Amino acid sequence: MIYVFKTSVSSKELVHRLKSQLDKIFVDGKWNFDLEDSDNILRLDVSRVQRDETISYLKSQKIHCQELH
Repeated sequence: MIYVFKTSVSSKELVHRLKSQLDKIFVDGKWNFDLEDSDNILRLDVSRVQRDETISYLKSQKIHCQELH
């Protein structure tokens, strides 16, 4: 399933800092940030469990993450 989120991640450095944990969450899924988009989009191609785990992780890092429908 593909999920799309508006985030407060605005730099490649922050993406790099998040990468190792996101890679652990998404062993079988895919994720990417589009920092060129004004909403700093995060796209997830994952299961629902991974989606929920990702939201929890980002919030624990004080990162805004709002699902777009």
